[in-house]
Amino acid sequence: MKILELQPKLVEQVHDAILSEISGGRLPPGARIIQEQIAQELGVSRQPVQQALLLLRNQGVLRDAPGRGLIVAPLDPDYVRNMYDMRAVMEGLACRKAAEINAAKAKADGPALIRQGREAVAKGSVSAMIAADMAFHDFIYTLSENPMIAPAMEAHWTYTQRVMGEVLMRDEKPRDIWDQHEGLMKAIASGKADKAEELARQHIQKAADFMVARLQANAPKDGAATRDQ
Repeated sequence: MKILELQPKLVEQVHDAILSEISGGRLPPGARIIQEQIAQELGVSRQPVQQALLLLRNQGVLRDAPGRGLIVAPLDPDYVRNMYDMRAVMEGLACRKAAEINAAKAKADGPALIRQGREAVAKGSVSAMIAADMAFHDFIYTLSENPMIAPAMEAHWTYTQRVMGEVLMRDEKPRDIWDQHEGLMKAIASGKADKAEELARQHIQKAADFMVARLQANAPKDGAATRDQ
């Protein structure tokens, strides 16, 4: 058989780099995506950029521009609400299984993730806060020992990064969710499966309420022009 090149890894790296630009506000809703410019800035050919853009389009982060090309899609509060409803169920399952199977590991390794999260909030870095939040939830998926959870959540996390970036950039005081995370980790570390699942669902629903409210408050007025670059 022919030896395969590491093309999928390169596409993933390009995907993450573009998503980081969007989450960090450097590519706002309505911004036009220029393949050649991205390829040049990342030092790659157009092929992995094209594949990464297709993935982001399928994940709802980008959409077709009028005429041709792609733009950063506006955030839809209804879509965000539905996505968080799905996340609440999956996160609840992950936390329940984590408490049943890996309470000791949660007790040993969980506090370090909580500290990192609090440090990210103290720094006020949007990218650091998003990364810390993702690391916390990914750790729980690992503890659940259900290999289907993380892949199922991947598409949701792509969109979640966008939502978190948009909201966190507009908040003068970063929202500290780490008290909730700490309580959830303690429930898992104590092996309290019912409580862990309940707290996980509550945590996601609270996040949904907060994010949707912020998006609706910051939504452009009817008739406002969409920014195009």
